[in-house]
Amino acid sequence: MAAREKQANRRIRLVLAVFALAFAALLVRGTWIQGVQAGRLAKLAHGQHQKSFKIPAGRGPVYDRTGVQLALGEQTTTIYADPKQVVNASAVSIAAHRLLGVDPNSLYPALRGKRSQFVYIKRFAEPAEAALFLKKHFAGIFSYPEERRQYPQRSVAAQVVGYAGVDNRGLGGLELQYDRKLAGHPGKQTIVRDATGRAIDVISSSPVQEGSAVFTTIDHTIQANAEQVLRGTVSKWGAQGATAIVLDPRTGEVLAMAQAPGYDANHTGAAGPNLTRNRAVTDTYEPGSTFKLVTVTGALSEGLVKPTTRFTLPVCIQVANYCIHDAEQRNVVNYSVAQILQYSSNVGAITLAEKLGAPSLARWIDRFGFGHATGIDFPGESSGLVLPLAKWSGSTIGNVPIGQGIAVTPIQMASVYAAVANDGVWVQPHLVTRVGGRAPLKPARRRIMSVDVDRQVKSMLTGVVLAGTGTAAAIPGYTVAGKTGTGSIPGPHGYADSSGYMASFVGMVPATNPRLVVLVVVDRPRGAIFGGVVAAPAFQSIAKFDLQYLEVPPDAPRTALSATG
Repeated sequence: MAAREKQANRRIRLVLAVFALAFAALLVRGTWIQGVQAGRLAKLAHGQHQKSFKIPAGRGPVYDRTGVQLALGEQTTTIYADPKQVVNASAVSIAAHRLLGVDPNSLYPALRGKRSQFVYIKRFAEPAEAALFLKKHFAGIFSYPEERRQYPQRSVAAQVVGYAGVDNRGLGGLELQYDRKLAGHPGKQTIVRDATGRAIDVISSSPVQEGSAVFTTIDHTIQANAEQVLRGTVSKWGAQGATAIVLDPRTGEVLAMAQAPGYDANHTGAAGPNLTRNRAVTDTYEPGSTFKLVTVTGALSEGLVKPTTRFTLPVCIQVANYCIHDAEQRNVVNYSVAQILQYSSNVGAITLAEKLGAPSLARWIDRFGFGHATGIDFPGESSGLVLPLAKWSGSTIGNVPIGQGIAVTPIQMASVYAAVANDGVWVQPHLVTRVGGRAPLKPARRRIMSVDVDRQVKSMLTGVVLAGTGTAAAIPGYTVAGKTGTGSIPGPHGYADSSGYMASFVGMVPATNPRLVVLVVVDRPRGAIFGGVVAAPAFQSIAKFDLQYLEVPPDAPRTALSATG
């Protein structure tokens, strides 16, 4: 009996010892949790019940000058999961596949992983589809509204408007230039969730500041027509590309800035940089004879010649080791300054440049703004390439006056001819008239040439179209003033292995009171290379359409009658 009592007492003491040890372990564990782990666990619990997140701001729309939307935000729903709270990953994956079109084989393992607290179910889901999925009330599934950028005009002005990325930040074009204004400022909200993850209260919030609207100078109708004409020109001449600008010379507003080939702005990811960049602003080319305007204006302004001053021009003119000819074969001629421009004589332009002198010519190049960015409100503008006077060689006076050995951007050249159209006053070109309720800074203005010289130049440019190299640019019922250009594209070893030509025409209409300046540049045409043959007809098509669209009255109605017989 005594032995059994002793055995029972030992068992009791053993049980008590086990309880004592368990209690001690619990005490130590509790002390550890309360003392050492308290902060981390409290933070974890707080995170499970409280959640702070940003409320995205709506990105501002982009409009053309008539109020047509060029870019807008489309409302979508983004659905995501916290894998640590997901109870049935299989059911979620199957439903996501059936209702949202998500690949279940990729989603399921992501939901099973417990290391991450954030996994996209589907980003930018259609709101109706998202609503059906969210009605399932799966644990650990959440959503938030998100905008997706859309471009309703598709390819129209795609290179000008640019594009925004998946995070709704501007990455190119005006979307990048005005990103801060377009983006607005996101709000913030902190919510409390129950054990199933459902929101039950809002602790704090800050308001969203929606992005500002951007109003551009672009007219989508003029833009679309210019793009159509360029596509036809590229196709006809087998060219690598083409660029066109339509400019209001009085205000500096760009009505169209087009190029071909183009791309659909809603599928920017499928287009390379050759398609997405705005060549009118970022790319340079050797202008050829359109640059002769600088040489002629300089000589007139310095009082060295008049439009009627005549020169006997040899077949070629010797400059350093080169004898430079005109583009067309001819005999010795006696040309006035007006005829030098009218027939685009290289020999005549170099003769005027030598009379002007290298230092003065360099000053006039600078005065016209070549070698300097125009300051147009667009990212990535090139300043062009102008050789400093100190680096001129003996042959420079023979190539720069005729637009070789110098590189310009299409927007530079268009703005220079716009200055001629605007009585000699250059106006800074721009693409935006208003951001939200505010207008940007007024465009810069400066006088390049006197009113008298401008009148003389304008008259001579009219002669180019009436009876010179630019007759294909003539528009019945209107006077047109402009200039052709054919610039060689130098290869790795200079002009000896040229890779082709840039054919261009730039002009103004109506010449008596210019409302529009239109520039066309065609890259590496085949079958013909001259600006008067390749680019002038494109100018004519664009300008004729725009004059009718804008209801500009004819200033030479008799030419319209004679054209119709």
